[in-house]
Amino acid sequence: MEIKKGISVSPGVVIGTALVLDAEDLLIPKRLIPPEQVPAEVKRLEDAITAAATELARLRDAVTAEHGRDIGSIFDFHLALLHDKALVGQFFVEIKDRHTTAEYAVSVVMRKYSSTVSAIKDKYLSERVKDIHDIEKRVLRLLIGQKHEDLGHLTQDVVVIAHDLLPSQTAALDRKHVRGFATDVGGRTSHTAIVARAMGIPAVVGLGNITSEVSGGDVVIIDGTRGVVIVNPDLEQLEEHKEAGRKHNEAERQLRTLSNLPARTLDGHEVSLMANIEFPEDITDAELHGAQGIGLYRTEFLYLASEHEPSEEDHYASYADALRRLKGRPLVIRTLDLGADKYTQAKALNPERNPFLGDRSIRMCLHDIPMFKRQLRAIMRASVLGDVRIMFPMICTLMELRQAKMVLNDVMEELEDEGIPFRRDIPTGMMVEVPSAALMADQFAKEVNFFSIGTNDLIQYTLAVDRTNERVAGLFCPAHPSVLKLVRDVIRAGRRNSISVSICGEMAGDPLYTLLLLGLELNIFSMNAPDVPEVKKIIRSTTMEHARHVARRVMSFDSERQVMHFLREETRKIIPEAF
Repeated sequence: MEIKKGISVSPGVVIGTALVLDAEDLLIPKRLIPPEQVPAEVKRLEDAITAAATELARLRDAVTAEHGRDIGSIFDFHLALLHDKALVGQFFVEIKDRHTTAEYAVSVVMRKYSSTVSAIKDKYLSERVKDIHDIEKRVLRLLIGQKHEDLGHLTQDVVVIAHDLLPSQTAALDRKHVRGFATDVGGRTSHTAIVARAMGIPAVVGLGNITSEVSGGDVVIIDGTRGVVIVNPDLEQLEEHKEAGRKHNEAERQLRTLSNLPARTLDGHEVSLMANIEFPEDITDAELHGAQGIGLYRTEFLYLASEHEPSEEDHYASYADALRRLKGRPLVIRTLDLGADKYTQAKALNPERNPFLGDRSIRMCLHDIPMFKRQLRAIMRASVLGDVRIMFPMICTLMELRQAKMVLNDVMEELEDEGIPFRRDIPTGMMVEVPSAALMADQFAKEVNFFSIGTNDLIQYTLAVDRTNERVAGLFCPAHPSVLKLVRDVIRAGRRNSISVSICGEMAGDPLYTLLLLGLELNIFSMNAPDVPEVKKIIRSTTMEHARHVARRVMSFDSERQVMHFLREETRKIIPEAF
């Protein structure tokens, strides 16, 4: 028995027979051709590129039909590279000037290109290297007549073990028989992870050397919730995980019975539970879990899922789609929050030395007004279709907020001049993600209709902890008294100024903090959809008197350890299975 710990990218638990994919790259030897063979070699390569583009377009359309345009557009990056005249031109230079085979030309040029990209010190762009390898292998297989591993037509249930899974392989997985996958490498920001989450396949990545630990036919447990893989478990482990799976499924079924019930305490106090989404397609899952609307639409995925910057029409189509699905329920659209660990392709080519403190989010938008206006125009055009609200991220100063509102007013005037309908009284809010905004919450509250506390960044900036750095990840703690005091003060500032306050960071969906946040008088929780039922159960199982008592006790503590121990004990009284 071997237990491996990796990175959870898609939740769920599965036990299955391992299918280990060959992790070796195609080795293409250098072979020269006579000059008279060059035209035929060029034609062979042209045919392979055309065939590859046709395959990818077909795959993109199939993924789009099943999972939506935002997921399908991941493969636009692959197609863009195949249509890149400068890149493809290098293939032909290799053949014509150096008289190499088409296979060798593709191999040498793509390896140089991937080396250039991987040398760029940016997490998001480095993940794109696997997309480059995907394209290279597709063209090479067409040239040499080798077929892909067929993961689309399996005859039995398996869990896939691989060094890495390319995005196209992930999208083509046979959902009927592929129950989960585990890989040596990968991260949460990879396209493979995005596709896995969209398809609901339990997955663990970043396991180091799982391919060397597993042989085809081995029994493997993949726990995508905890990020654990167990190879050849003993009977006790098998029974334990089977039982855990049964309990998990039963708990899920019981929690789902709450989906149509209000999030109301035993003494009648009602709060709103909203969902965070990346794509309009996520709304279906949010509704199934009982979310009352969308408290955070992360619009940067419109940029990250494609090589090309989205147009105004691309923005509008996504927002209109989301509003049609919501049928009158609220949609809070966060304006572009790129930067830090989320770069567009163009931005990543010139990375900053300290991007988390650099040109990100609202700063980036105010430095590129045409880009900012494209998004705002699309939001305002969509505002007549439903309950839309605009939220500006990463606001640090009053001047930034006023500049953002000024750009929004300019957009309204332009639309009015063009005779395009929009909602002039659209609610406008801001994220509270940095200490400066939290400390000046009373002043900011006079300028907006609502606050949304982004606890992920607020914790990071308050405690000076890079939340993407595994070396200091243990210091990242929502229970730190300084963080809790800032959260409490922002909620109080909202109440004093009669504006609504929500939390949309991970803290909102963690059942450990539900009693505390309820006791601090938070009335809107926004979280990942699967977290809604458990949070709702806690709210429906307590009273405001008890929640306020919990909050008073917690705010008297001076260490995160005291806070977590007390909250764990109080929550365990309500839902013992949570811990």
